[in-house]
Amino acid sequence: MAPRTDSPPPILEAALSGIRQARQKLGFSLVEREIGTIRTVGNGIAIATGLPKVGLNELVRFPDGSLGIAFNIDEEEIGIIFLGSGAQAFSGEQIERTGRVMDVPVGEGLLGQIIDPTGKSLAAEGGSSPARRLPIERHAPPIMDRAPVHVPLQTGIKVIDALIPIGRGQRELILGDRQTGKTAIALDTIINQKGGDVICIYCAIGQRASAVASAVAALKEKGAMDYTVVVVTEGNDPPGLKYIAPYAATSIAEFFMEQGRDVLIVYDDLTQHARAYRELSLLLRRPPGREAYPGDIFFIHSRLLERATHLRAELGGGSLTALPIIETEAGNLADYISTNLISITDGQLYLSSELFELGILPAIDVGASVSRVGGKAQLPVFPRLASRLKLAYSQFQEMEVFARFGTHLDENARRTLEHGRRIRACLGQPQFEPLSVPGQIAVLVALSSGLFDTVPLARMPAAEYAVRKIVDQLPEALLQSVFSQTGLSIEESKLVSRKAETALIPFRV
Repeated sequence: MAPRTDSPPPILEAALSGIRQARQKLGFSLVEREIGTIRTVGNGIAIATGLPKVGLNELVRFPDGSLGIAFNIDEEEIGIIFLGSGAQAFSGEQIERTGRVMDVPVGEGLLGQIIDPTGKSLAAEGGSSPARRLPIERHAPPIMDRAPVHVPLQTGIKVIDALIPIGRGQRELILGDRQTGKTAIALDTIINQKGGDVICIYCAIGQRASAVASAVAALKEKGAMDYTVVVVTEGNDPPGLKYIAPYAATSIAEFFMEQGRDVLIVYDDLTQHARAYRELSLLLRRPPGREAYPGDIFFIHSRLLERATHLRAELGGGSLTALPIIETEAGNLADYISTNLISITDGQLYLSSELFELGILPAIDVGASVSRVGGKAQLPVFPRLASRLKLAYSQFQEMEVFARFGTHLDENARRTLEHGRRIRACLGQPQFEPLSVPGQIAVLVALSSGLFDTVPLARMPAAEYAVRKIVDQLPEALLQSVFSQTGLSIEESKLVSRKAETALIPFRV
C-alpha cells in the first residue's frame, strides 16, 4: 500500500487555485435586505408587517417593481400608499425597504417637459433626464434667510397689477366657484412671463385629462413651454400621486430658486389635494376631524406654502411665488379648506360667479380680494393712478345697488355710475391677451382723467385698444419712466393723456 501524503493531487490543486482566483476577481459582498409581508391591500393603500427599521415617508418596493411610501408607522404594522395603481400587489407577497425617501429629478433639462410627480415624462417625445434629484419633502427657508417682497410679478391682467398687486416671493390664493376662470388667470400670468426672467411650474392636481391637455396646448401655442415645467396628475391617478404632486413640483421650483432665479408655481388645485389626503387618511384609519379631514390638514398645506419666499441677496436673491388655487361652493369663503388657506397665504383673488354670469371677465371681485403685500411690490407708477381708481370703483358699486331700486339720482350720481361702468369695462380683459405695463398705464391714465366717460359702452373695447396703441407713439424716455422708481412726471402724464384724448375722438358720441 502506497504511503499517504498531505498534499492534494496536482489536478485538484490547480482546480482550487482557479477557484481562489475567480473568487478574488468576483469581489462579491453580502448585502443586508429588510423584507416585510403584505397583509391587506386596499384602494390606493396597503397594510404590511415586518420592516422594523423602516422610516416615515421611506420608499418601499413591491414585487412588480412599483414603489410605495411608508405613511403610517405603528408598532405591529405599516400603512403604505401606492405611487402606482397597486393592481399587481397581493396579500402575502413580500415588500422590501429601499433606504431612501421620495425624490424627484431637477434641472434645466425639465424645462418644456410634461412629467408626473415621480419625474417620468408623459410627452411622446420625452426629454433629457436630469442627473440630480431632490427630496420632495424639504424644510422651508428659515426667517433669517428671507428678504422682504418688493419686486412686482406682472401678471399682464389690469385689475390685478393695478389694484391687487402680486410680488415675487408672495403667496396669493386664487379661489372661486367651479368654472369661474381660476385657471385662466394662472395661465395668463404664466404667458405674461414670456421674454422675462421668471421660470414657471404648472402643477395640475387631479384634473381632467381634457383640461390638462387644453392648458398645455395654450402654453405651447403662446410659446410659454420654453420656460415652463408641467407636473400632471389626472383624476383617475392613485391618491398617493395626487398627494405628492405639489411637493414634487415645489422641489423642482426650489432648484431654480436656489440658483438665484425667480420662479412662479401654480397649484391647480389644492382642493383636490386635500381630498386625496382625506381619502388616504380615512383608508389608513387616521382619526377624522371636521368634514372628515384629518387633524393635520392645515399642516400639510402650511408646510408646502411656507417654502415660497424671497431669499436674501447673500443666498442668491432668488424667489418662489406661489399661486395656489382652490374651489369654493356657492361662493362660501368660510368653508374649512378656504379659511385654512386664506390664513396661510398673503392675500386672495376672489372670483365671483355673479360677475362671471354677467360676462365680466376676469370675474375678480375687487371688494373681496386683497394683497397683503400691496404697494410694496408694485411699480411706483401704479399706486398714483390705482388709488383714485379703486375709490371711484367702490363708489360705483355702492351707487349701482341703489340704482337697481329705481331711486331718483342727481347729476353727480349719474356721472359716478357712468364713470364706474367705464372702469368696469376697462378692467375686463379677454383670456390669453396679457398687457404690457406701458399699455396698462395708458389705459389707467385715460380712465383716471375721465376720457372714456363720453364713449358708448358698446364701443369701449375698440376705444381701449386705440388707447393702448398710443404706446407706439410715446418717446422711449417716457416708456423708461414707467418702470423707474419715480414713475411718470406731471408733464409725462399730461402727454399720455393728450395722446389718449386724440385717439378717442372717433369713438365719442
